[in-house]
Amino acid sequence: MPGEEFRLEVQDLIQRIRGTETKDFFELARIAGLNTAEDFAGADLSGVNLSGVNLSNVNLSGANLSRADLSGANLFGALLKGANLFGANLSDANLSGVNLSDANLSSAILNRALLSNANLSRAILSGANLSRSILSNAELSRAVLSNTNLSDANLFGSILSDANLFGAILSRSILSYANLSNSNLTYANLSYGNLGYTKLGEANLGYAIVTHASLGGALLNGADVAHARFGSNSGMSEDMKQDLKQRGASFEDLTSDRSKVLTHG
Repeated sequence: MPGEEFRLEVQDLIQRIRGTETKDFFELARIAGLNTAEDFAGADLSGVNLSGVNLSNVNLSGANLSRADLSGANLFGALLKGANLFGANLSDANLSGVNLSDANLSSAILNRALLSNANLSRAILSGANLSRSILSNAELSRAVLSNTNLSDANLFGSILSDANLFGAILSRSILSYANLSNSNLTYANLSYGNLGYTKLGEANLGYAIVTHASLGGALLNGADVAHARFGSNSGMSEDMKQDLKQRGASFEDLTSDRSKVLTHG
């Protein structure tokens, strides 16, 4: 089907979804003669409104969904590999088990989104808002998360090896049992985070803020901690503290007033 004709078909389908209470995307697609396993891959759906729609297991690989409204949508198990989601609104969306590898999610809104077990390897999430999102056991290796907001996010057991987290906000996030080996955490804010048993081997923590973070069982072997700021860390032995100091980290005797300031950093 020619591109423009297909787009008109899709737009008609979306309008019909928005006009129904059931929002039965699959039934309406069937009536329109569209195959959800094939016909939406590579489609131009930029700016569309699909908020609250059930799109589970739909193939949207390579689709253009830039600035689309997918807030509250159910995308469980959907294929979004290589999709363009620049500036898209995915707040409160269910993206569990979604394949978003190589996708562009720059400046996307993903606060409170459910991304557990999602594949985000090599995805670009620069400047995205993932605050309070759930990314437990997600695959984020080699992902670009520079200046991304991950405050209060749950990244338990996630894989972030070789990821770029330059300037990322990870304050109060859960990173326990996560793998951040070889990741770039330069200037990242990890204050008040839970880094219990987190793998940080060979990671770059230069100028990172790690104050008040829980570090019990964390592995920092070979990590670059030059100018990293620690202080009031639970789970840290005196030997570990001295080792980090020798490697260029600084430790601050934080007062309650200063710690309040750091939580907003």
